Amino acid sequence: MNTQQTADSLAGRHILVTGATGGIGFETARGLARRGAQVVIVGRDPQRTARVAAEVGAAGTVLADLSELAQVERAAAEYRERFGELDVLVNNAGALHRQREESREGIELTWALNHLAPFLLTRELLPLLRQSAERRGELARVVTVASAAHVIGRIRFADPEFRRGYAAWPAYAQSKLANILFARELARREPELLSVSLHPGMVASGFGKNGGGRFAQAYGLLDRFSLTPEQGAQTSLYAVTAPVDTGGYYADSRRATPAPQALDDGAAARLWALSERSLER
Repeated sequence: MNTQQTADSLAGRHILVTGATGGIGFETARGLARRGAQVVIVGRDPQRTARVAAEVGAAGTVLADLSELAQVERAAAEYRERFGELDVLVNNAGALHRQREESREGIELTWALNHLAPFLLTRELLPLLRQSAERRGELARVVTVASAAHVIGRIRFADPEFRRGYAAWPAYAQSKLANILFARELARREPELLSVSLHPGMVASGFGKNGGGRFAQAYGLLDRFSLTPEQGAQTSLYAVTAPVDTGGYYADSRRATPAPQALDDGAAARLWALSERSLER
């Protein structure tokens, strides 16, 4: 997988960023808008999303709770109807949950938000991304924010929602491994796209603190040694603007080698099939 593209200017590019109301996503959206892109952000809370859109200079917003697949589908349909063009999709939204929780659709939240949501959103927006390649004569991009936590991840094909033996870090690590495998398989299936995944670094963004208690305290201590959200967004910005290898994994704004299980193309194809079946229920 070595298809490359140079994006010298983002003027006129239409970019959708999920998880943009805080942390890395906020800085990614702001950085892209400053480079001239027409950025649309996805958020859950109307007031906060509107405030962030004004702060980053976004061209528009879409409201959705991406942990619910019905809302993911609705968000994609709304984006298609209102904006009509898409050159780059940045799958940034994600979370880590101390205790096992399910969405209103009965899906474990980590799996729903971190993996199934970007899988479904990307699938629903593929027609616009394909049209971008035809319109501009260059490859559209899908950038998926993963994590170095994937190194301890394993895909539990028989129980991806951790109905047995849930633990926060294994569930999170599995979802981040799934992000990388998804990006690789998308690159294989869609030659009209550049699909990459990345590790943003350890970032002091408030991530991981939603669980409260000692879990949040541990993240508070780590924040002292972490990157700022602006620093953490740099690899995402690189993945949108620089020459990249489709199917590749990036860290510190350069190509990196993920863990061996993230290079398993058989597992990537199997995960894709599992994800499609999950969406049918």
